[in-house]
Amino acid sequence: MSDIQVKIRPAVSSDVEVLTSLLEILFSIEEDFFCNKPLQRRGLELMLSNERCCVLVAEVNGQVVGMCSGQLTISTAEGGPALLVEDMVVLGEYRGQGIGQRLLAEVAGWGETQGVSRLQLLADRNNAQGLKFYKKLGWQTTELICLRKTKACS
Repeated sequence: MSDIQVKIRPAVSSDVEVLTSLLEILFSIEEDFFCNKPLQRRGLELMLSNERCCVLVAEVNGQVVGMCSGQLTISTAEGGPALLVEDMVVLGEYRGQGIGQRLLAEVAGWGETQGVSRLQLLADRNNAQGLKFYKKLGWQTTELICLRKTKACS
């Protein structure tokens, strides 16, 4: 598999179904999220129609094998835009081939065109493989923790 040809391209609406399947893999790793394909489909469609978002796919022989998405936020600490990397996942059999690294580089490149000064992401603290991957690429942990509050369902 080391000689595979990988194409990184912007996602399009016809990719949404396969992207929801990739998110199912990602959310199986994460403790805080669960797979709900209609919700993930809606989120992807919103991202694809928003110019402040970037959704990329990695293809091998016409098959989508990975994805990475990001969205712009405004950082008061940085005094300008920052990029939140929202979803990063590569099919298991294609990991270790540099695909994830290329996806992150491409989304970071998109962020640079938007004037970002910082990239940030959330990773499950129990995802040792993912944390090792990010550390290898120069991502640093911070002293911040993520807090969240969901809308009450009635």
